[in-house]
Amino acid sequence: MKSANTSVSSIAALNDATLGLFHLKTMLTAGLGFFSAAYDLFIIGYALALIRQEWHPDALMMGLIGSVSLLAVLFGAYLFGRIADIYGRRKIYGIEALLMVLGALGSACANDITTLIIFRFILGLGVGGDYPLSSVIMSEYANRDNRGLLVGLTFSFQALGVLIGPGIALALLAAQIDHDLAWRIMLGLGAFPALGAYWMRRSMPESPRWLNRATKAPNNADSSVTSPKPLRHYWRYLLGTAGAWFAFDYAYYGNTISTPMIMHALAPHGGLMANIAWSWIVFAIAAVPGYFLAAFTLDRIGHRRLQLIGFFCMGMAFLAIGVIPDIAGAFALFIALYAISYFFAEFGPNTTTFVLASEIYPAHLRTTAAGISAGTAKVGAFIGVFLFPILLQAMGIENTLLLTFLFSMTGLALTFLLPEPARQNLEQVAGEENLTEQAFSTSAGPNPEINPEGPGAEGKQQIAG
Repeated sequence: MKSANTSVSSIAALNDATLGLFHLKTMLTAGLGFFSAAYDLFIIGYALALIRQEWHPDALMMGLIGSVSLLAVLFGAYLFGRIADIYGRRKIYGIEALLMVLGALGSACANDITTLIIFRFILGLGVGGDYPLSSVIMSEYANRDNRGLLVGLTFSFQALGVLIGPGIALALLAAQIDHDLAWRIMLGLGAFPALGAYWMRRSMPESPRWLNRATKAPNNADSSVTSPKPLRHYWRYLLGTAGAWFAFDYAYYGNTISTPMIMHALAPHGGLMANIAWSWIVFAIAAVPGYFLAAFTLDRIGHRRLQLIGFFCMGMAFLAIGVIPDIAGAFALFIALYAISYFFAEFGPNTTTFVLASEIYPAHLRTTAAGISAGTAKVGAFIGVFLFPILLQAMGIENTLLLTFLFSMTGLALTFLLPEPARQNLEQVAGEENLTEQAFSTSAGPNPEINPEGPGAEGKQQIAG
């Protein structure tokens, strides 16, 4: 049992805390789920190259197998995001990881396309739940000056998941594993990091910011306390976070999951292993540095500003691919421009859309709004992955990526709807700092909602490790 004033001081402790072991543990706990989610979502692009040889699905079914998990993310993000704002982050943190375990193992054991699609959908539900929960938990435990760094590094686990996928695919093919077994191993391996994430998340404490949220204001608070605003009050922010993320994910997931197809279109006689190798090289050289550079510069450059820079530069790379004559015939030039688009996708909106959605909303709506943003984004990803093989066949590489340029410019425009939250308290960004202080300073009695396992009056010491 702690007093209400102590609960408010715990928020100040979070904001002013120095980086410590608690931050590192939280980042690893949240990041392991993102590693698993990224591996699971992107490995399907390499598995599809083998599934096509075994089951011979048409272009429509190829698109559905590759994209159904992204559609499921919509439902998982909306559902888990809302539940976490109502009942707390801790109570459901880990359930989404178990869904990823079930989805990965079930996909590996599928005997037909229908079964594979069902388990890929279950997998997507878990991935969807992980987006708002992990991002918000890290954001709510981060301090003011390093929030971009910590949330950005959490998201950077995605880079490791995406990078390891083609490495495993190449190793299995080089070992001449039977193709029907190889794609099952690729999909099944995603269960292991998700299981590790579940084990680590069992001991996570509840977020003090959720415990102190404005909706817990005492009934006897004086009338000067402003009531928490409903979600519709934040329609402009939602349009900015969900809309810009939607535009980005159309471009990013459509290209990334279909990269082996792009390489095959550029070099049809290169062979499957060569196409996977080129995909891995482009990502390793261009994308991975972008993830980590973004994390370490976010708080200095600004979260919103970096998103604007990234959208503009990746859009220009796609525009160049679309307008340079016979770009598909100039392999080296195409790869260079494609790599530039990848770098600025990571050093920009792929990281910042995730970060911004976790920090600009008030505590009583934070996972709800982050879930809406992430789920809506994955509708864009679903459309991109589903349509990309069809557009590639009908329009060619140049026109398909020229359309991607238009989506990049849409994301750029929608980013202007958002505030700049870098180096501000979450309560300042969301406009609830006075609300929280007023609500709790009017309570003279103890607050039974404060979790003794979370940082309290001793918050600085506990977080600093």
